[in-house]
Amino acid sequence: MTNVKHRQTYYGVMNLYNQEFMVTPYERGNGESTVAFLKYLQAQHPNQKLILLWDRARYHCGHEVQAYLNTLNHGLEEKDWKVTCLLFAPNAPEQNPVEDIWLQGKTFCEDIFMKIKPFSR
Repeated sequence: MTNVKHRQTYYGVMNLYNQEFMVTPYERGNGESTVAFLKYLQAQHPNQKLILLWDRARYHCGHEVQAYLNTLNHGLEEKDWKVTCLLFAPNAPEQNPVEDIWLQGKTFCEDIFMKIKPFSR
């Protein structure tokens, strides 16, 4: 019997105006997935400017994301950018409300797992 651990990657975003939380699964956390997520958000909110507050994950700040944002916002003044990404202070998860949501979700899953575990024999 083997116990294979499967890695799961999700991108999540909270709309601070209406408290709506959206989660989207991706194969991995990298620049390609981050750009795909940005495009997804733009499709969900067409003709709106987006301001994202992000942690400093490498793939949030990497070359692929920077290249995409440069292309997307090319020729526009900063106040007119279609997508603006602002970074939280380094190592400051307390600034990021999404971290609280992830913690609540993980806690819920752990609680459910512990309740059903005896029945899974």
